[in-house]
Amino acid sequence: MRINLTKKDLVNLIYMQLGFSKKISENLIEDFFSIIMSNIKKEKKLKLSKFGTFTIRQKKSRIGRNPKTKEIKEISSRDVVLFKPSKYFKEFINMKDNE
Repeated sequence: MRINLTKKDLVNLIYMQLGFSKKISENLIEDFFSIIMSNIKKEKKLKLSKFGTFTIRQKKSRIGRNPKTKEIKEISSRDVVLFKPSKYFKEFINMKDNE
């Protein structure tokens, strides 16, 4: 069973389903992802209808330990991206096949 869906897979799906050339399909995917990433970084929040909401949250610095060497190190503060699926997305995931 395959777990990852790559950009190449998305390009091929657009190529097959919409009939765009592979170059146009690739540009479309690249533009889509760059718009999403720049919008999340700029606005700190992005909502895609019927899919979910991406938000950026600041994590504080904390003390961490290397379990192998027991060395203690400080983990620096950083921004993390959170995703909250929409109600529609949750319902779709939990839908039974016979519905």
